[in-house]
Amino acid sequence: MRLSLTAVASLVAVSFASAQQPDSFAKWEKEIAGIEKRLTDAPPKKGGTLFAGSSSIRLWKLQEPVPGAINVGFGGSVIRDSTHFAGRIVLPHEPARIFFYAGDNDVASKHTPEQVRDDFQAFVKLIHAKLPKTRILYLAIKPSLKRWEQYETQKSANAMVKEVCEKDERLTYLDTVTIMLGKDGKPMPELFVKDGLHMSEKGYALWNDLVKNHLK
Repeated sequence: MRLSLTAVASLVAVSFASAQQPDSFAKWEKEIAGIEKRLTDAPPKKGGTLFAGSSSIRLWKLQEPVPGAINVGFGGSVIRDSTHFAGRIVLPHEPARIFFYAGDNDVASKHTPEQVRDDFQAFVKLIHAKLPKTRILYLAIKPSLKRWEQYETQKSANAMVKEVCEKDERLTYLDTVTIMLGKDGKPMPELFVKDGLHMSEKGYALWNDLVKNHLK
């Protein structure tokens, strides 16, 4: 019997989902249902480019760098959230490539660098169980004004994820860090909106260029 996409997602994710509280994903249900409806009303072509992850993805005006891109980001999420809902908002679209930004909220929630790495690996395992040829491009945890005190932990998490990516030709690590730091080694203020966390148009312009260089 052929398993459904949701069943595949559930089976692959069980190793980490069991550690979660039963209702820990329920808070996202309304937003996930909204994403599903949006993509059902205007179905994207399969084999395209999908962007998944947290608010930095959700707020991204993707039609400039990637016309036709599928955006399934939801704000405040951690890596495990994207993995849990992948069977509903990622796998059905069978993307050829996935740009993934998550880990920022994980570190802010006191997840260790090892947890970030392991959760990323769980996401990759789930995607490749159903879509073995799909490329996954991980956008590194960005340095920000609001979370600058977490920078060293972010660096460790990024280094561990980069190491994972270097071992699989289907994975790519994209360095968002270097391009967002000024000559003083700190985040450039003009790249952020007033909250010091989310990016301004100038910040996204840098990310647009980064993404365009990896679309081939």
